[in-house]
Amino acid sequence: MTSREPVRRLDVPAQTRRRWRGLARWCGALALVALAAVAGHYLAMQNGLARLREAADHRLDMLATALDADLARFEYLPALMEMTPIVPALLGAPSDAGLRDAVNRYLDGVNATAGAEMLYVLDASGTSLAASDWDRPGTTVGQDLSFRPYVIDALGQGRGRFYGVGITSRKPGYYLSYALRRDRAARGVVAVKVDLEESERGWRKLPGDVALVDQRGVVILSTREDLKFRPLWPLDASQRAEVQRSRPYGEAALQPLQWRQKEILARDVQVISLDGVDQLASTRTLRGAPWQLVVLDDLAPVRAGARYAAITASLAMAVLLLVALTLRQRRRAVRQKLDSQAALQAAHDSLESTVVARTAELRAAQGELVHAGKMAALGQMSAGVVHELNQPLTAMRTLSESAAILLDKSRFDEVRGNLLRIRGMVDRLARLTSQLKTFSHKSELPLAPVVLAQAVADARFIVAGASKIDGIVIEVDVQPAALAVMAEEAALGSVLVNLMRNAIDAMQASPRRTLRLEARPQAGRVILRVSDTGPGIPPDILPRLFEPFVTSKPAGTGLGLGLVISAQLVRAMDGTLRAANLPEGGACFVVDLPAAMQGVPVPQEE
Repeated sequence: MTSREPVRRLDVPAQTRRRWRGLARWCGALALVALAAVAGHYLAMQNGLARLREAADHRLDMLATALDADLARFEYLPALMEMTPIVPALLGAPSDAGLRDAVNRYLDGVNATAGAEMLYVLDASGTSLAASDWDRPGTTVGQDLSFRPYVIDALGQGRGRFYGVGITSRKPGYYLSYALRRDRAARGVVAVKVDLEESERGWRKLPGDVALVDQRGVVILSTREDLKFRPLWPLDASQRAEVQRSRPYGEAALQPLQWRQKEILARDVQVISLDGVDQLASTRTLRGAPWQLVVLDDLAPVRAGARYAAITASLAMAVLLLVALTLRQRRRAVRQKLDSQAALQAAHDSLESTVVARTAELRAAQGELVHAGKMAALGQMSAGVVHELNQPLTAMRTLSESAAILLDKSRFDEVRGNLLRIRGMVDRLARLTSQLKTFSHKSELPLAPVVLAQAVADARFIVAGASKIDGIVIEVDVQPAALAVMAEEAALGSVLVNLMRNAIDAMQASPRRTLRLEARPQAGRVILRVSDTGPGIPPDILPRLFEPFVTSKPAGTGLGLGLVISAQLVRAMDGTLRAANLPEGGACFVVDLPAAMQGVPVPQEE
């Protein structure tokens, strides 16, 4: 008891250190996956915001140019009236009914050509004398408009501008005014009202929401009706007094919007919360009026894209870590192979030295040799399975690159499909690696009905990249379409992919490149033929084709284990694999598997 206690004290810390090292590796892997997700989310968010800002700048350029043009289009009309004799004449004789009728008709004709909403003349007291709509309800004729800012500005400064709701028409519009003078004294005012709602209707055809905000911060035009005549923030006392006096917003309650600034991205770009929804607000000040155009873009799609990018980045990092783990396992398998070979050599040397003296121990030594041989074969099998892992890994890389392209195009359903296929590939990798354990314990593969057409389609997808590069035409003829075999899905897929890849490699220098897969039922079995139009199998290799390390490929391009593993997998599924050369040229591999019994349910893919 006393002699064993120090050993225990030494073993426990060693086990603890190994446990901590394993935990540290897992934590490091999770940290890398999390870091990739954070980086992917950040980059996608920044790219999304940059695209939104660029699109908003284009819209603001177009909208501001069009609106400035609309505001400036009618500035010549008030000055034109000063050069018309009957207008100054009416200001000199406002009670002349005939002259007033002539001015009314003249204004109506001019306005019909110009396309404004209304054109009218006021005297020096601010009373409307004549208007283009004198014969229609809601006309300004006879109205005292002296309190309106555009009238005050025109009489005092010569010109005036104003946006507000009409006193009589109750319709909003943009007013331009021009003072008519004699000897520097204002005799009257000519005013034109411009309808901007046509421009507002055009805004609705563009993506996002658009709002026009005046100098008080009140929304006067918008593609959203719930924003009109509402200030971005509460008005102060002086602004309320001015609004009460000039009545630019009619009877609007001026209820402030729930507008909250969250982040400033640039001088005219910021992230705001409007009614609890985060949006990107881009602004542009007009040249012809003290107003600002605001373009609002919902940030929800950008954030959704950033989340998908984070998921994709984390999956990509997980795949990289899986590749690293696979390489590490491969190195371990090589070490095990060398150890097995060393053990086999040691056993052989021991037998040579003791064969004469210890005949009685020969059977035990032979048993050890058999076991060592199994371990060596296990090492070879491991190297082959690692080779097979590259096939689904290549497909996973193709799917992940495709997901990134689809994500940029916002084709989220197809992105989700790619991710589901990647998940299926990961499951398949797990099943492939589990075959090493199955082989080492000499246990049988779990067989179940597998639809042959689906297995061929999955294998065809994995080799699609190589076949496309080499210009290979793949023909599939499975009759009937629901033909099923009793097999292990991952093992069958591995066999099909290996046979198809060998055929593709063999046809690289052939003038005609056709890979054909044909399957038919036959007496309770299913015969699958995989043929190509390559040069065929060399006669010296054909008899030894299913032996380890026998290959016709150049050195460094194959281990010579693919067909050995495939034959082993087919035998484990109660089948056979054989090969022959075709008379017309090319090679043909025949897979003979038991057919699935009718009435046995076939598993469906999720």
